[in-house]
Amino acid sequence: MNYWQQSEKNIYVAAHRGFSEKYPENTMEAFRAAIELGVDQIETDVRITKDGELVLIHDATVDRTTNGTGKVSEMTFPELRALDAGSKKDVRFAGAKIPTFIELMELVKDHPTMTLDIELKEYPTDGREELAYEVCNRVLNIVDAYGYTDRIVINSFSGKLNEYIHRKHGKKYRQHVFFPIEVMSECKIDPYSYAYCACMCGSPYMTKAPYFDKMRALGVEPWVGASVKDAAGVDTAIERGATLITCNNPDEVLALLREKGYHK
Repeated sequence: MNYWQQSEKNIYVAAHRGFSEKYPENTMEAFRAAIELGVDQIETDVRITKDGELVLIHDATVDRTTNGTGKVSEMTFPELRALDAGSKKDVRFAGAKIPTFIELMELVKDHPTMTLDIELKEYPTDGREELAYEVCNRVLNIVDAYGYTDRIVINSFSGKLNEYIHRKHGKKYRQHVFFPIEVMSECKIDPYSYAYCACMCGSPYMTKAPYFDKMRALGVEPWVGASVKDAAGVDTAIERGATLITCNNPDEVLALLREKGYHK
């Protein structure tokens, strides 16, 4: 099955950490709400707990999104699971939990056309190289075990980690990198030589046509990130030829694209 039918005329919508504008980010509630809207993709972040569980949370600490404090890497999964990941968004979501990577894999089983953007948040910095590569390998092994190899893009701001995946797997997995190259650290290989897609980060890169043209010339899909949230941003994405928009408010972005005839 061809999961990747996005184009300049059929712009995909990815829910950034789920439907994160109206639901607590990176929770099952946010993922389910996004799927119900009809998004094409779920974007999420993977970290590892002290006792080795793969969990979905963006920050290195739990402070911003839960009622707890501390580093994810220094907490066991039972400790993390006991936290309330919903109340800070709204009391209606009290009791929401930080999910596991497996829980999202299981959810997607019921939505066979859904694609995933999996961002690896454990970087191979000094003293953590082995851990970062272990997390990466475990994530990709799980993806393969579920039969989702062709349904994902694998994503990291670490050039070193991106190159590890590329050297080990070639183009088995679609790799999501970033433009400009400066936002990724330690790039020894041109990331646009192996990337499937590149997120055009911030101004002026998201608004200048030549940068999009450069990616297309290299055979890299130009995507835009969560700074797109209104009609002006959607119009710019259309004008520049973006083929996917990652957003916090997929309800509004989908409605705008459908109204303009750019989402099937």
